[in-house]
Amino acid sequence: MKLENTGLDGLTVELARLDEIMDELGIVRAGQWDYERVTYDRKFENKDETFYLRIPGYAVEGDIGGKHAVVKLMTPLLGKHYYPHGVEYGEGENFPNAVLSTSQKLLKQLKEEIGRIV
Repeated sequence: MKLENTGLDGLTVELARLDEIMDELGIVRAGQWDYERVTYDRKFENKDETFYLRIPGYAVEGDIGGKHAVVKLMTPLLGKHYYPHGVEYGEGENFPNAVLSTSQKLLKQLKEEIGRIV
């Protein structure tokens, strides 16, 4: 599910600072990048289900492998993991209220933190 109207889509921020902010919010980059694209994830486990808040972006200056890249954020996604197939982001997925509200809260905090530096 696309989480639209968060104010994040289209924001640009330096990669090193973005990594710091995401880390503070418990959202990790881990190995989710190549030289042009980056993805940050927050994992939620609820009963026997796993969900991911995913925040994608791409380099508009430099490359993700370097420390001086500038990243443009894209629309955040909320998905449900199905073993062994992967994560589905379809609009037909059902997301627990706790996962949805926590995701929205994190995105609001992210927007506020980025707003302090942009």
